[in-house]
Amino acid sequence: MYKVAVIGDKDSIYGFASIGLEIFPCDDAETAAHQIRKIADGGYGVIFITEQLASQIETELDRYRELPVPAIIPIPGINGNTGLGMRNVSKFVEQAVGSDILSDA
Repeated sequence: MYKVAVIGDKDSIYGFASIGLEIFPCDDAETAAHQIRKIADGGYGVIFITEQLASQIETELDRYRELPVPAIIPIPGINGNTGLGMRNVSKFVEQAVGSDILSDA
């Protein structure tokens, strides 16, 4: 059975521990990239990462985009939503169906 991890700044992810998810507090890109590799190799099926931190390590996250496991999902942090999560969803939908069905145009 896969585990679920949450990585990001302590204030944004601390509450996830109360529902049984494993948290990995991290504030800088270098540590986050190292932590993602460690978590991905540690039997985790889903990794939630704050959008702010994810935007700093896009290159590292690209290594996992085509893999079925782990699924890396950006979530808003306490500083609000940056839109990264929705942009990723839009990109995946466009890739799957061949056009951007979420656009207003």
